[in-house]
Amino acid sequence: MARQDKKRDVVIVGLGWTGSIAGIELAREGLDILALERGHDQATVPDFKYPNQIDELKYGVRLKMMQKPSRQTVTVRRSGDETALPYRSLGSFLPGNGVGGAGTHWNGLNWRPQPEELRLRSYVAENWGEEIIPEGMNLGDYPVSYDELEPFFTHFEKVAGISGKAGNLKGEIREGGNPFEGWRSEEFPMPPLPTTYDSSKFRDACLAAGYHPFQASAGIASTAYVNPYGMQMGPCNFCGFCERYGCYQYSKSSPQTAILDALKRMPNFEYRTESEVLRVELAEDGKTATGVTYWDEAAQEEVFQPADIVILSSFSLNNVHLMLLSGLGEAYDPLTGTGTLGKNYAYQMNGGVSLFFEDAEFNPFVGHGANGVCIDDFSVNQNDFGALGFIGGSYWRSGTFNGQPIRSMPLPKGTPSWGAGWKEGIGKWYGHAMSIGSHGSHMAYANNHLDLDPTYTDRHGRPLMRMTFNWQDNDLKMNQYQKSRMEPLAASMNPDVMQSSFKGIGAQYDVRPYQTTHNTGGHIMSETAREGAVNRYCQTWKAHNVFAMGAGNFVQNTQYNPTGLVGGLAYWTVQAIRTQYLSNPRPLV
Repeated sequence: MARQDKKRDVVIVGLGWTGSIAGIELAREGLDILALERGHDQATVPDFKYPNQIDELKYGVRLKMMQKPSRQTVTVRRSGDETALPYRSLGSFLPGNGVGGAGTHWNGLNWRPQPEELRLRSYVAENWGEEIIPEGMNLGDYPVSYDELEPFFTHFEKVAGISGKAGNLKGEIREGGNPFEGWRSEEFPMPPLPTTYDSSKFRDACLAAGYHPFQASAGIASTAYVNPYGMQMGPCNFCGFCERYGCYQYSKSSPQTAILDALKRMPNFEYRTESEVLRVELAEDGKTATGVTYWDEAAQEEVFQPADIVILSSFSLNNVHLMLLSGLGEAYDPLTGTGTLGKNYAYQMNGGVSLFFEDAEFNPFVGHGANGVCIDDFSVNQNDFGALGFIGGSYWRSGTFNGQPIRSMPLPKGTPSWGAGWKEGIGKWYGHAMSIGSHGSHMAYANNHLDLDPTYTDRHGRPLMRMTFNWQDNDLKMNQYQKSRMEPLAASMNPDVMQSSFKGIGAQYDVRPYQTTHNTGGHIMSETAREGAVNRYCQTWKAHNVFAMGAGNFVQNTQYNPTGLVGGLAYWTVQAIRTQYLSNPRPLV
């Protein structure tokens, strides 16, 4: 029989960005809160101290900060005709492990979605008619608008400490910012960071082509800053060790830098590490949760943790897995279209061009994860879907963001991969290469989904979650369109060598190379319980005292990195809990 601990007002599953936000906001309401984190504890001091943290072999190659597939993984297949096999060696996406989650090792690119992306089905129908929506595409609207979320985007940017330049301030288009973004009520908390040579070179080419370049919005401090919780950030030194690393000098936005030390000082908050939640326990009528059962790694036993409110704030894939195991909704069936849990799993569509210049020196060791100049001229609200034959869009970025020598040795195609020829290539081209990247949207489809695997189980005997996913023609057409526009711009910069990498029509999903950790959908937001797993306040339709946060709520993926929307939705949800739910617990919709 499981050990039972004392009842709490709130139990939080996962202590990353959304768990930290829920923790500090609800602790301010005086609630007794316990957060359960599957991984280990980690903090800027002493865990990210210099020079230990910038060990590229340990963190960049051997993925020290990531989830261990031997402890928890998924099975993967590309269609219902294939047998799913376990994801045993991390490649395509890299879930984080430990306190702070993926918010600890991310690059810091922070975006808001365009308003049109939150009502994409309506936007398409109004401008081109629903007949252009491809068969099998689950195109939808979010049950919450950009205007409703704008104050919460703004607050998250203040908490995270985002550097940038507003391009649309209260409807006024401003030079130096993104003219195609949604309106902002306030300027960014910090000004943009300096640019590196490659991003300046890209900016000049974009201006010459008539595009609208702007500095990337960055969860990287450009100056000293104190956020609303009293947490301090220091200006970035462009060390180039952001992606896959914790920041050793309080410059990168992360739960550690922005929230956790303030939260840990609150007497009504407690967190436990090495505590893996196995399932959410439901009352006999199934309409509410009574708490969660977790595995106490130190004691090697199951523990039942009673609570009045359960907040699922772990990585999106883990949230979906827990909900499936706990019966927090009906599993989605792609053949009948019934059920909601696991529906609309989506990813990201990327491509790029590498440019090599014999006489240019780019100093690739100088950079940061969100460095770069961007354009949004080929984004969702700038593309004519009817004429182009696809739905979606992409932003472009150029800038040095990875100063790590093992993983940052781009070479022209045909260069030997080892031996004297490889050494000669490195000697000639190291520091003489730059890139332009396309970061694109990804729609949701009937066949791309998540469910429980019928064969494989985890160390606790639970079915693993199965991912059925493959690229679809719509997104591949979008990717090829970006290629057709990017290559002429790159050629205008007169490189000595130029090479492209874009997935073509017919490309099949490959789990081995890294792409992004932007896994979305699975417990999507919806207007009705028939369409999705959670309502407009991220409250589960099944049990009104269970709230699910994170990118699992996305109806389809945006063209941008997901953290800004994840953070905005988290503050939107806790505001609803504070102002509507606590005084009268009930379904809010």
